[in-house]
Amino acid sequence: MVSVKNLTKKYGARIAIDNLSFEIGAGEIVGFLGPNGAGKTTTMNIMTGFIAATSGDVKINDADILAEPERAKKNIGYLPDAPPVYGDMRVCEYLNFVADIKGVGKNRREMLEKIMNSVNIADMSRRLIRNLSRGYRQRVGLAQAMVGEPKVIIMDEPTIGLDPKQIIEMRDVIKSLNTTVILSSHIMQEVSAVCDRVMIINQGKIIADGKADSLSDNLRKSGFHVRIKGEPDAVKKALADSGLSPTVEPGESGTTELFFETDIREEIFRCAAQNNMPILLMKPAELSLEEIFLTLTN
Repeated sequence: MVSVKNLTKKYGARIAIDNLSFEIGAGEIVGFLGPNGAGKTTTMNIMTGFIAATSGDVKINDADILAEPERAKKNIGYLPDAPPVYGDMRVCEYLNFVADIKGVGKNRREMLEKIMNSVNIADMSRRLIRNLSRGYRQRVGLAQAMVGEPKVIIMDEPTIGLDPKQIIEMRDVIKSLNTTVILSSHIMQEVSAVCDRVMIINQGKIIADGKADSLSDNLRKSGFHVRIKGEPDAVKKALADSGLSPTVEPGESGTTELFFETDIREEIFRCAAQNNMPILLMKPAELSLEEIFLTLTN
């Protein structure tokens, strides 16, 4: 569905994107992460045909973005971080304007009604866009990206300006799109909740690509997170007497959080039982997406 091969973008002597290659299948929701200046927005701008690459190829549904721009762009919906809306237009006028640009003729009314209902702006259809809140303008921006039922939707920070309830609603909309989605965000919770796959870019190169749990497994092959009832000093002493030296952090309500680098469940259980310290939690240690991001980009 999306194929990027050997993509490079240079600004003078500075390399913004360095020989980038990846593929995204139909229906995948992919989180595109990276620190500021890593090359995310440049990559998305090249993929949408907004700027040209120095070298390399981008194909959207087998159409080359440079050689066949019209055919390729028919398959793309784009929501940049600043919604591309016209404040002097009403919502319905603006979406009809976008439909004109995209050449949508057949079943236009039904399609626009369906889109407005899916992003919950149907009751705002007669409002001037300039009178809408930042959150509603963001929704209108997503609606325009959906016009024409593109096979790929690219989003740059889609939940900026939304309140917590609206963020949850937007996540539900994204998951229900039934199309390929590439989503750039600095909100790790959002990416974890929505995306099937995560790509992390740093200094113009892909440094990680896969499901968040598989990335966590690769970074921390073994280890356990244990929660024990007891004060940290007492727990630490008991463990030391048994020859165990985990990472110790104070927990809540008289508990202690422990992190072991290796699987020593039997020794942990024996020590806890001997010292009358109930084990409240024991599970394989997993890195959060935020921890993965910080570990890889640092």
